[in-house]
Amino acid sequence: MGEPLTPAEVLAAVPHRPPFRFIDEILEVDADHILAAYRFREDADFYRGHFPGNPITPGVLLLETMAQAGVVAHGIYLLGRAAMVGGGLTLFTNAVVEFTGLVHPGERVLVRGRRVVFRRRLLRSEVVIRREAGATVCRGTLAGMRVSA
Repeated sequence: MGEPLTPAEVLAAVPHRPPFRFIDEILEVDADHILAAYRFREDADFYRGHFPGNPITPGVLLLETMAQAGVVAHGIYLLGRAAMVGGGLTLFTNAVVEFTGLVHPGERVLVRGRRVVFRRRLLRSEVVIRREAGATVCRGTLAGMRVSA
């Protein structure tokens, strides 16, 4: 692991930007875990068609939220300052996820990732999304690898 980054430095280093960044803040981060938060904005364009009259957050965006926090952001932290140079990207390589709940427009979710394996720039994590009130929305194992751009 390189020299540690602060949560603000990790968030700034995540390459995703609005409207495709699904991390508002990083609440905790260390070598073993990350806890991030995101509020799905009520005016997000995808809610108009998913589903009219009863909008819910698409599962693929929940999966992306898991990957951005539990793999990309945590991987940047684990690499430390070395992640800030070289123009590398974290490629999402694998996911096995179970969906057990819904996220409605305007809801804030908490994303907790726990490192399972980190070696040779490959990070495999157990990631869980919970609604702010505590109900689990989805959980799974995700993996990604840092590669040169």
